[in-house]
Amino acid sequence: MEEARRKLDEAERRVAGRMDDAERKVARGFERAERELERAELELERRAGPIWARPEPGARRARFTREQIAAAALAVADKEGIDAVSMRRVANELDAGTMTLYHYVRTKDELLTLMDDAIMGELVIPDDEMPSNWREALSALARRTRDIFERHPWSLYPIGEARIGPNGMRHVEQSMAAVAELKLDLAASFEISGLVDEYVFGYAMRRRQPTPEDPEAHERWLEQITGYIEDELATGDYPQLAALMPEGGLVAVWEQLQGAEAAEERFERGLTRLLDGIEQDLKRR
Repeated sequence: MEEARRKLDEAERRVAGRMDDAERKVARGFERAERELERAELELERRAGPIWARPEPGARRARFTREQIAAAALAVADKEGIDAVSMRRVANELDAGTMTLYHYVRTKDELLTLMDDAIMGELVIPDDEMPSNWREALSALARRTRDIFERHPWSLYPIGEARIGPNGMRHVEQSMAAVAELKLDLAASFEISGLVDEYVFGYAMRRRQPTPEDPEAHERWLEQITGYIEDELATGDYPQLAALMPEGGLVAVWEQLQGAEAAEERFERGLTRLLDGIEQDLKRR
């Protein structure tokens, strides 16, 4: 009896081992298939070139335009976050089958490319609204960029491999036109335009810092933060910061900084100071 039980245990171990081996082989098979699919998609994109280099599907089969597909994808990202964007989810938004969407967009990377170019299209200012003065033009572009980050906060972070499209080209052209009167070379023109972009990006990133939504939780959070800082100031180790503290303490400063009007004023004040610095630097050349 004991011998029979031992043989049964050995048989069960052999079966379990074979099942484990089979599961590992299946998992490796799936991994290989995924890698092959990724390589096939990359090869397809390499041979086909950017999506902009291909004509849109013929009129007889074209139910959707690239603009409609991009708008649907942006709607998903705005409502549910960029991680929710997939070929299947966007197809559902369009009330179409996933395979139908593949007729227009071959890979998710191409879908992200369409989304990125749609956002760049929102950056472009109509020609009849574009100021001729370089400071006013850069200010208009800065405000437009800030507004886009407010509408699409997820766009602050990379959503795919950078691939410039038609709207991206229009935006770059408009940025160069904004500083054309300064008579700078390409590198200097890009540098000035980039400085403004970096200012707006930094401003938008700071605006996205999360705070508790529940009023009571927010109040406790604020008390913890301000309490810690005020205790540290009381040690005397931070004389410069302590000297600048107003009578109302940190809470008064915080409330002032959180106002919508104050935020708008801070944006404009910072932008003006940046442009003043650029202008002074150009005068020294």
